[in-house]
Order: sequence, then C-alpha cells, then structure tokens
Amino acid sequence: MSSSTGIVWLNTAETARRLGVTPRTLYRFIDEGQLPAYRFGRVIRLKEAEVEQFIENCRIAPGTLESDSRYEEEAETSANESTLT
Repeated sequence: MSSSTGIVWLNTAETARRLGVTPRTLYRFIDEGQLPAYRFGRVIRLKEAEVEQFIENCRIAPGTLESDSRYEEEAETSANESTLT
C-alpha cells in the first residue's frame, strides 16, 4: 500500500509473512518497542522502510554466533540426538 507521500505501508499480516514470524510474535516486537508501528483507527500499519531496517538490525555479526548460548544448546541437543540413533 503506497501513499502520495512515498511511504509504503504494510499491514500486520504482510509484515509477519515478510519476517517469517507469527502475528503474535510480530505484536510482541511492536509491544516491546523493537519494531515501530502506527495505529490508524482500528488498523495497525508499519512502514516498509522501518521493517527493512528492523531486518538489518537483526543481522548476525560474523563471529558472534558461537558465543550465543542458544546456538550451543542446539548443537549439544543435535549431537546427543545423533548419538542415540
């Protein structure tokens, strides 16, 4: 959805699809202030440019993944599962 000001607005369903998350997760991002959103009456819209910026901000920096404890837990679980089979 484009306006005369050049802003491209996305609805929540389209934004959730683009991010690959559920609508519930999208609303959590909005509620926590991680992703700006705008309410027009009963409708919530997001600026495409801000969604793209959010995606860039989520980018994993090289060399930081191994220090992520979730990554280590997933690797251990995967290793344990492969030894059981």
